[in-house]
Amino acid sequence: MQTIKAGTRRGAIRIPSSKSLAHRAFICAALSESPVDVRCTGISKDIGATVDCLRSLGAVFSETGANVFRVTPVNEHLPDPAIMRCGESGSTLRFLLPIAAALGRNACFFTEGRLAERPIDELIGQLARNGAVIVRKEKQLECFGRLDCGVYTVPGDVSSQYISGLLFALPLLEGHSRLEITGKSESSPYIALTESVLETAGIVFEKNKSGYSIRGKQKYRFPERVNVEGDWSNAAFFLCMGAFSPEGIAVSGLSPDSRQGDRSIVDILKKYGADVMVEEDVILVKKKEKHPMTIDVSEIPDLVPVLCVLLAAAEGDSLITNARRLRFKESDRLKTTADMINALGGFVSENEDGIAIKGRGGLTGGTVDPQNDHRIAMAAAAAASICEREVRVINSECTEKSYPSFWKDLSSLEVI
Repeated sequence: MQTIKAGTRRGAIRIPSSKSLAHRAFICAALSESPVDVRCTGISKDIGATVDCLRSLGAVFSETGANVFRVTPVNEHLPDPAIMRCGESGSTLRFLLPIAAALGRNACFFTEGRLAERPIDELIGQLARNGAVIVRKEKQLECFGRLDCGVYTVPGDVSSQYISGLLFALPLLEGHSRLEITGKSESSPYIALTESVLETAGIVFEKNKSGYSIRGKQKYRFPERVNVEGDWSNAAFFLCMGAFSPEGIAVSGLSPDSRQGDRSIVDILKKYGADVMVEEDVILVKKKEKHPMTIDVSEIPDLVPVLCVLLAAAEGDSLITNARRLRFKESDRLKTTADMINALGGFVSENEDGIAIKGRGGLTGGTVDPQNDHRIAMAAAAAASICEREVRVINSECTEKSYPSFWKDLSSLEVI
């Protein structure tokens, strides 16, 4: 358990590498023709799961310097089955299941926590219709056979990871394929990240109104050296804390031109009334005004817990909308976010689509059970900045899923 003193903070944080980009960079490096050096700081449990699974597919990872990993590409001739331990990482499972099938590797995917309950049926169905054999057993998926080129159809409003996983896999097939996306695509910035990394790896695809056309027999050619930029999703916790601080919090290591969707936290904080200054890779946020807001989070679902903390500090009614998919995260994140704010003395209520917040200018404090959800734990810690009393977070080690050094970085800030 972590106990966080009440009160605003001041100081500076250097944020670790983006978890979302690290998944993608290590995958492209492992599929490339030649070894690649990837610089990545703050290897979390989720990234560790992806690395371990890529090792099972035959890639070799060796640390050649401080936070630099040399990735030697996948060897397709290893004995089957490949043992794929995904932990609780949805990205690992949804990205690597189609890749293993495209490589023709027999593989057994093991999951932990709520991962086995999270949506994957639509992706499994498309793989099965195109040559793979998928056997589902509680927290285990067995994959056999090799994918054929053809037409793949997935919904756009269930998980962007379906689309990313297929975008990684389809260029490896023998012939031309089409990826059709039905309905509205949500979390599109995550798809844009995948497109960007694929383009860097030399993969060619044609994007159209209905999806993508992708030719087969392509070769991944990632640059010899790749640097994984800072994580805007994790930076948001400290940037929002800055909005409560008269002296401010500076977060470095961020790319202002990043294609990470959670970069929009800068615009949100400006509309909220915070004083926001951007200089190269440093974002400095200070307290100024605090306005209630309505925020559509369909493109930025990971920000919801800390946005609710931000809005609880304003005076008036705020609303989070288009957040229904959060019920299928590491926890039912709409419920656990509402429980977290209410446990700290706030007034929020969940609905089918989002969360309503009655901002009272701050919170009182208390104990939070994050239900093994890393983002709830970190949001509760950020909430200590607007609490009258200390905040206690049980099962606080769950932050290792995405941000292993979070508590150390938080403790480096000075309470004022």
